[in-house]
Amino acid sequence: MPDFLATLLAALVFCLGLIALNALTRVALQWHVAPMDLAENGMLQYGLAVAAAATVWRRTVRPRIA
Repeated sequence: MPDFLATLLAALVFCLGLIALNALTRVALQWHVAPMDLAENGMLQYGLAVAAAATVWRRTVRPRIA
């Protein structure tokens, strides 16, 4: 896969992952199943979104074996 498409896919995964994690955090806070110190747009959400994007990028840019 060309690097441009891999980067575009990784950016898409990052954005959608961050939106989903923020929604899950909001629901968890409303249902009182998460500690009150957990905040939306916190380091946990960004870290998990970056990890997901990095995983997708690494898997799409792996070198081809001829």
